[in-house]
Amino acid sequence: MDNRQRKSKLVVGCGYLGNRVARRWLASGCQVTVVTRHEARAAEFAAVGLRPIVADVTRPETLRPLSEQPAFKTVLFAVGYDPSSQSSRHQVYAEGLAAVLDSLPSSVAKLLFVSSTGVYGQTDGRLVDEDSPVEPVREAGQAFLTAEKLLAAHPLGNRSIILRLAGLYGPGRIPRRADLLAGRPIVATDHGLVNLIHVDDAAEVVLAAEARAVAPRTYLVADGHPVARREYYGHLAQLLGIPSPCFTEPRCDSRLAERGGSDKRVSNARMIRELGVQLRYPSYREGLAAILAAEEDGH
Repeated sequence: MDNRQRKSKLVVGCGYLGNRVARRWLASGCQVTVVTRHEARAAEFAAVGLRPIVADVTRPETLRPLSEQPAFKTVLFAVGYDPSSQSSRHQVYAEGLAAVLDSLPSSVAKLLFVSSTGVYGQTDGRLVDEDSPVEPVREAGQAFLTAEKLLAAHPLGNRSIILRLAGLYGPGRIPRRADLLAGRPIVATDHGLVNLIHVDDAAEVVLAAEARAVAPRTYLVADGHPVARREYYGHLAQLLGIPSPCFTEPRCDSRLAERGGSDKRVSNARMIRELGVQLRYPSYREGLAAILAAEEDGH
């Protein structure tokens, strides 16, 4: 086995986060296989030196090539949910993870599972950490928690790291920016906190977890500076140089109202202490400013 095989990685879900991790592993000299559902994306990945497999976690028969690979030392499961798909979140996160676990070779030394802080259902603004009760009320959080339990019961569970991510933002992904620029009212509750993590910092956490975390272990991945929803949008408007937004309350039966019911402060203390991560963007303020400044420089 050559050195690249010893450093062989698999990324299942090579999207907004997974793509960044895959390219960093590739740049460090690793052999990186990526799973994507799309032929066009597979060609793009191959062009930069990644090894694509076209497969879908909701179709277990397409995952057979995984078991035919010579070795994977590290696996990252970072599958995102496509609202336009015909699959439920449970099918993607829980059943999809189960299908991947059934298809992996025995060579896997560590599995990194990207979960969500949505597994917490607290609504009173309290601080939550890895030992806080998990009682998700939303479909996504319930699906992630089911997946976590499934992983814990699997033989790979003792070699796994669970990363519960706060809301991802970064280049090309600034929530509600288009609405603000168009002057449309922002539908947001007048209470509740948003917990965030810049995608580049999240990628660094993944790399640190692979290198330093002792499995099994769970980490909350957030910048540690939660912000009130309306305060976030107001600050973004200020950075964009536009008037402060008008707000409306979501309908009580809407998904936004359900999301707005969540109110918690996510602690990143274990992540900082054990993984030694130094966040490049310690809050949304630095993150948003950097994104907008890069866009301005690019023009």
